[in-house]
Amino acid sequence: MDFELLPNLVTFSPLLGVLILFFIKPEKKELVRWVSLLTALVTFGISLVLLGRFDASNTDLQMVTNLTWIKVAGWNISYYMGVDGLSILLILLTTFLTPIAILSTWSAIEEREKDFNIFFLMLEVGMLGVFMAQDLFLFYVFWEFTLVPMYFLIGIWGGPERIYASIKFFLYTMAGSLLMLLAILWLGINQGTFAVPDLIAMGGIPAGIQNWLFIAFAVAFAIKVPMWPLHSWLPDAHVQAPTAGSVILAGVLLKMGTYGFVRFNLPLFPNAAIHFAPTMAFLAVVGIIYGAIVSYYQRDIKKLVAYSSISHLGFVMLGLFALNSQGIQGGILQMINHGLSTGALFLLVGMIYEQTHTRDFDVYGGLWKIMPVYGTVMLVVTLSSMGLPGLNGFVGEFTILLGAFGSEAIGSAWYAGISAIGVILAAIYMLYMYQKIFLGPEGSIVQTVKDKGHPLRDLSVRELVTIVPLLVFIFWIGLYPKPFFALIAPTVDNLVKVLQAAMG
Repeated sequence: MDFELLPNLVTFSPLLGVLILFFIKPEKKELVRWVSLLTALVTFGISLVLLGRFDASNTDLQMVTNLTWIKVAGWNISYYMGVDGLSILLILLTTFLTPIAILSTWSAIEEREKDFNIFFLMLEVGMLGVFMAQDLFLFYVFWEFTLVPMYFLIGIWGGPERIYASIKFFLYTMAGSLLMLLAILWLGINQGTFAVPDLIAMGGIPAGIQNWLFIAFAVAFAIKVPMWPLHSWLPDAHVQAPTAGSVILAGVLLKMGTYGFVRFNLPLFPNAAIHFAPTMAFLAVVGIIYGAIVSYYQRDIKKLVAYSSISHLGFVMLGLFALNSQGIQGGILQMINHGLSTGALFLLVGMIYEQTHTRDFDVYGGLWKIMPVYGTVMLVVTLSSMGLPGLNGFVGEFTILLGAFGSEAIGSAWYAGISAIGVILAAIYMLYMYQKIFLGPEGSIVQTVKDKGHPLRDLSVRELVTIVPLLVFIFWIGLYPKPFFALIAPTVDNLVKVLQAAMG
């Protein structure tokens, strides 16, 4: 086997499932489900082979495919795919969460199930392409491609206000991407190549131009993260999206923004990154505190989790713009942690919503006695999300705060100190949510469901199969994060050398 082709196989293997689904009649729902799930599992299996061939000590791109794609009128665009320490964990997160999200739809999606799975597998192709592409033009194609299936997933299978949410999601991300496209075209035309490794090696972009290019890329990525104050599309998209859509939106799509910063803004524009580091850190800290406070005042469980993402991803951005090894490594690991913990939260919210058809936690209460397994799992994920030591969230947030505290680029330990308040606030709103749902007297919804003849049941075997893999990694990263840091550390250290050289 030619292992150099592995990134391409991982990226495009979901299309095989799409092709098969086209020839299956929509009425054969069971077959549609199994084909979709097996396709996602095969893609995950190939990504494990990719991991097995990945050499973490090698800071260069690995398993590279670099073919001329478009060469006309001075444009030199390549089909350039590869993997390194900045992308390997995000690739694995994508292939890991996709089959879990698909399995969660088996009882949630009842109409046009075939179409749903086609769009979902196409979305996986786009997300994987974003993390594999090493040519700016190719990256942009994959980046924009992800908008289309996600737009339909929200707009067709979402909640009552799905059309509004899907259009808002599409317009926000499209508007930001136009600035990035202009910056990409400027780089390709003036530097003679769109290949990211070549652009990094060439350097030489004047500091003033770097600042403008940095801003153009940053707007697109900040909207996707989303950073305060460009975040308003996120709660609507999350609340209206189907459960599987929320899982993949929080778990992977938001990470495309943070990944964009570490893949492009930091190495391509190091002088601008240093110049804007205090500003980006300030916006990140505002997002951390703002997201936490607004989360506390939500009564819709899904909206609470959505706003908490703004706070958690603020930590990621703070770590990235610490511009040191601890901060960037912590930021990348926290991308994975957020995908696992928040993905699990959305799955659990979807599981209880299927039985009660409400997300207002004021009508819950006393679920611990009725659903002890569900309550235990939710407790673990809640503690993970608030950063309890021994679980994955703590490792990422501690490393980020360590990096921010000693960051020369940010220039003040106050950023880390104020951000630490966000950890306390997370404990407040997460434990408050848990107390309202599981403790105290039985809420009105419990009796309402009983009166309808369908009393609340605990987690089914399928639901446990869906959630247990996430719990395994929540504990694994929390108790033994070394293997995860080992995959990213050499590449991050190499990036930090570029940034330190720019600092002089």
